[in-house]
Amino acid sequence: VQLQASGGGLVQPGGSLRLSCAASGRTFSNNAMGWFRQAPGKEREFVGAISWNGGSTYYADSVKGRFTISRDYAGNTMSLQMNSLKPEDTAVYYCAASRRSYGSSDSSGYNYWGQGTQVTVSS
Repeated sequence: VQLQASGGGLVQPGGSLRLSCAASGRTFSNNAMGWFRQAPGKEREFVGAISWNGGSTYYADSVKGRFTISRDYAGNTMSLQMNSLKPEDTAVYYCAASRRSYGSSDSSGYNYWGQGTQVTVSS
């Protein structure tokens, strides 16, 4: 079972990026999925999560109104649309699949993790 995050890169402040997370080996149609990020020298932090059916989404206050999570119903892919990016959004972004149907900000509730994709916001 593997989660593959992609789409990271270098973007100027105010710009946009779209990250993708693809599952292989199994589907997560009954599982919530989430995004976390880790900046250099900092602990991994919650970015947002989406419920098993896409009906509920949750975001960290720092990204609310700028980031949007979506997923396909089959449970194979998830996306993170990031707009109005700021330098403080610079981090390695990880996608994860939860043990539960509804996600949370607690990383211990996620038992599958992708390898991470680097996002750098800089002029």
